[in-house]
Amino acid sequence: MSNPSPVLDVWCELQCPDCREALDDLRALRARYGDRLELRLRHFPLDKHRHSFAAAQAAEEAAEQGQGWAYVEAVLGRVEELSRKGEPFLVEVARELGLDAEEFDTALIDGRHILIVDADQAEGKAIGVTGTPTYVIGGERLDGGKSQEGLRARIEEIVDGLLVAQGG
Repeated sequence: MSNPSPVLDVWCELQCPDCREALDDLRALRARYGDRLELRLRHFPLDKHRHSFAAAQAAEEAAEQGQGWAYVEAVLGRVEELSRKGEPFLVEVARELGLDAEEFDTALIDGRHILIVDADQAEGKAIGVTGTPTYVIGGERLDGGKSQEGLRARIEEIVDGLLVAQGG
């Protein structure tokens, strides 16, 4: 029985320019570790971004339709459009990715993913997340909201340590 992969929780919100900057780091981590590192998107919508709560729900719907990260990257890559267009943009991106856009529309209306988003936000607050992106790995919290500088190297250091400890 192999050990579970180390988990990197990425506290993020989809209307956050800093989170967009973090995409390159996340791609690099995925390229480097593949399945040996589990990247877990955690929602932390900020009040100052009025579409971020809807975007978090949309990301959950995308995950349910099997395209979670692809959707997150697509939306984050165009945060200005999200700021300008709001919820219709979230459905538009779903359509572009070949997802069931009607289902997205319905999910945003019926609020089926609100509990997940609320639970993430509550957990984030409980562990001291104040902004996005914030990373948590191996019990260490790294705040990327101020600067991404050196964060990827630190994450790699922790992951490498965890993998060695597992005999990976």
